[in-house]
Amino acid sequence: MHVHGASTAATRRVLRLSLIATIGYVLLTFFTGLRAHSLALMSEAGHNVSDALAVGLSFVAVWFQTRPATDTKTFGYQRAGVLAAFLNALMLIVIAGWIVWAAIQRFRQPAQVEPTLMMAVAAAGVLMNGAIATALWRCSHDVNIRSVFIHMLGDTLSTAAVIAGGVGILLTGRGWIDPALSLAIAALILWSSLAIVRETLNILLEGTPRGLSLGEIRDTLEQIEGVEDVHDLHVWSLGSNSHALASHVTIADIPPSESNLILDRINGVLRERFRIFHTTLQFEHVVCETAHGCLQTVEEAAEPHHHHHTGHAH
Repeated sequence: MHVHGASTAATRRVLRLSLIATIGYVLLTFFTGLRAHSLALMSEAGHNVSDALAVGLSFVAVWFQTRPATDTKTFGYQRAGVLAAFLNALMLIVIAGWIVWAAIQRFRQPAQVEPTLMMAVAAAGVLMNGAIATALWRCSHDVNIRSVFIHMLGDTLSTAAVIAGGVGILLTGRGWIDPALSLAIAALILWSSLAIVRETLNILLEGTPRGLSLGEIRDTLEQIEGVEDVHDLHVWSLGSNSHALASHVTIADIPPSESNLILDRINGVLRERFRIFHTTLQFEHVVCETAHGCLQTVEEAAEPHHHHHTGHAH
């Protein structure tokens, strides 16, 4: 993904305000959690520490993503956001583990909880996290920003659960509701973070982008007029919303001026149907001896034509 102009400025502004608000809320939930003896509130403080780190990491990643490509970073820093999301998700998993451990300890050694204070602080959290999540939602098509959005959305839901828990404790006097809520919060954190880990690992390991089928792309390209065969096909993600394709394409033995028409058709289909803007295509007029990997053409074949076309997502 390339982040440009006003979009970049708006995203960085949202992240900056989110960071300031989150740090303030971390301090509030931690000290009131201690005072109210509420593990659920202290769990929220821990979760919000991870939020603050996530927002800071994403802010740096957005800045990196705007930097141009260089001779040593030929694709630029498009995966900076993917790395940030991956680290954020790992951090969330650690936080979830800590919350589970603390909840088990609280079941073993119950503590008196002050539900009124617990609900008041949680209500402030719902308002703050809900506002931040709403602001981030507009940018959540990028996996980096989406990882922060999930942090904040999870916080909004879990702080709402803390309020419900406070009501339950106030009405029933049952202290176990507090650590039980903490376990529910941990499960929510773990579920959302594992989804981010799967997506970012797929990008970092250059797997086929989510939502794209290699077979469908191959079949579609082979239906284009002038294309006889498509092989050694690779599709991967440069960033969370920027995909690249490389392939060998067999065509008839025709002049380059004619083959350019086929090249234009292929790239048109890839752009419009699959949203793939960065392509490298090698044309050949004979079938490769090794179809997958294309080690060499058959011995009696003439020199294959090579056409390379590169375009970037905007």
